[in-house]
Amino acid sequence: MKTFKATGHCLCGKIRFTAQKAIESVGACHCGMCRHWGGGPYMAVACGSEVEFSGKEHIAIYDTGDWAERGFCNHCGSHLFYRLKQGQQHMIPAGLFDDQSNFSFDHQIFIDRKPPFYDFANDTAKATEAEVFARYMKK
Repeated sequence: MKTFKATGHCLCGKIRFTAQKAIESVGACHCGMCRHWGGGPYMAVACGSEVEFSGKEHIAIYDTGDWAERGFCNHCGSHLFYRLKQGQQHMIPAGLFDDQSNFSFDHQIFIDRKPPFYDFANDTAKATEAEVFARYMKK
């Protein structure tokens, strides 16, 4: 997958970020935790571990369990990232990026957890909860 340097910011602008290796692929997570966090699917870009934040004093962290944590702006409430604890891999909401013109929505995870009241028209790769855990949560 092609990576590129990307920048963005939260709603109030107190936090800015630079992702050195953002990918052009946008994915949607339909798990219950993501939907409770944002009121709908989490539309994110994988950015790896090379992400720098300015305004770090405004970042609040919510620990979501053994493998991940979520960051948000403690001023405006913008969701900043879902971050895997092991490897510090960041998934950043697609809407926070300054330039979204190169993004392509191409995959969905936890598709078996998606509620029936919405569907996306895009033809994407889809993975169930079991497939996600088998692929990414190997010990």
